Amino acid sequence: MTGTEKTAVSRFPVPELDTLPDDVRARILEVQEKSGFVPNVFLVLARRPEEFRAFFRYHDALMEKEGNLTKAEREMIVVATSSLNQCQYCVVAHGAILRIRAKDPLIADQVAANYRKADITERQLAMLDFAIKVSAEAYAVSEADFATLASHGFTEEDVWDIAAISAFFSLSNRIANVTDMRPNPEFYGMGRD
Repeated sequence: MTGTEKTAVSRFPVPELDTLPDDVRARILEVQEKSGFVPNVFLVLARRPEEFRAFFRYHDALMEKEGNLTKAEREMIVVATSSLNQCQYCVVAHGAILRIRAKDPLIADQVAANYRKADITERQLAMLDFAIKVSAEAYAVSEADFATLASHGFTEEDVWDIAAISAFFSLSNRIANVTDMRPNPEFYGMGRD
């Protein structure tokens, strides 16, 4: 099988929009209107409406809030964590969002390939080092990690956000990998021009 032959959204069947509860369908149509397509994550998760609602409530609470982390930095955490977890869907989809939010066509590829070599600030490097530690070995997080982050201007609330984003997307990465969620073709070119 070549890469172009794999066209299913997921190894699990996705529901038809007209079969979904009104609130789930409305959320999907809102995203479609805003982006011009329906990201496959919405279709895959819609098969279980209660989990869909919980997932996107927590996603929005983490990713759309105001705070000391910019929206681009939040996306950097997602891309670095998803790269560690080998999640093709999230690296591609959130890489597109990172390119757009950072207004940088190269940053997502750099962070996904090796964030330690990416064109990012020392502050962002410390943030990503911590996010990766949370994803790979949260049991080893110590006061030294908090001190390092504080030395870069991160508050306790920022540290919570970094950890929560890394942990949430580690969960998301695992669901995406198990379901064989495929990135929408639209994501590949977004933010590159």
